[in-house]
Amino acid sequence: MSLISCNDVTFAYEGKNVITGLNFTVEKGDYLCIVGENGSGKSTLIKGILQLKTANKGSLTLGDGLQLNEIGYLPQQTNVQKDFPASVWEVVLSGCLNALGYKPFFCSKEINRAKEQMKTLHISNLRDCCYRDLSGGQQQRVLLARALCASHKLLVLDEPVTGLDPVVTMEFYHLLKEINRTQGVSIIMVTHDIKEAVSQADHILHLHNKQLYFGSVKGYMDTAIGKFFSGGGQDGCNLR
Repeated sequence: MSLISCNDVTFAYEGKNVITGLNFTVEKGDYLCIVGENGSGKSTLIKGILQLKTANKGSLTLGDGLQLNEIGYLPQQTNVQKDFPASVWEVVLSGCLNALGYKPFFCSKEINRAKEQMKTLHISNLRDCCYRDLSGGQQQRVLLARALCASHKLLVLDEPVTGLDPVVTMEFYHLLKEINRTQGVSIIMVTHDIKEAVSQADHILHLHNKQLYFGSVKGYMDTAIGKFFSGGGQDGCNLR
């Protein structure tokens, strides 16, 4: 059974459709990149996946035992969040809050999970550092570790490399691919970087206020829209 099933979904605000015709699935171990221009409906879809917005038509459901509190989410950071005065350890460990249930304190299971994810992301040496004193790339690794503490099934990332330099961006992408490959965590990532998306992902979902494409990366690169947006081909205005 799919982790996420989206069937003929439409999202709207105040009666005006923002995105229509959504039909896709996310399976265990998938790496899906959602691409499209600004205002194409990507953020609205993420809200739908996180059940922060209800579909006006169709159904978007979680399956295969996935619970809403088992989705690790890494949103775009605000300036206020970047200046958060907590230690790296406190930020990462907070990702285990949903696993506490009615327990008043973190137990060895949660503590060990936080340590494990910090080791995976090579930030163990930053444990006692203040989060707001870190570089942008280090902060994103901390937030990724936090998201991994929240879920071993699905990560949702909203443009996670915005503002990072090219070297740090590539390092972050490689970390995501390694996590997907070694931990079996499914990934949904919103990105403007289509060239990098097709080199990292297994599947592409291309939006422009409707679903223009969903399928394999290879299939995407064989389409006119895939060729255009990855750096060649005809006028993109004729592809929508």
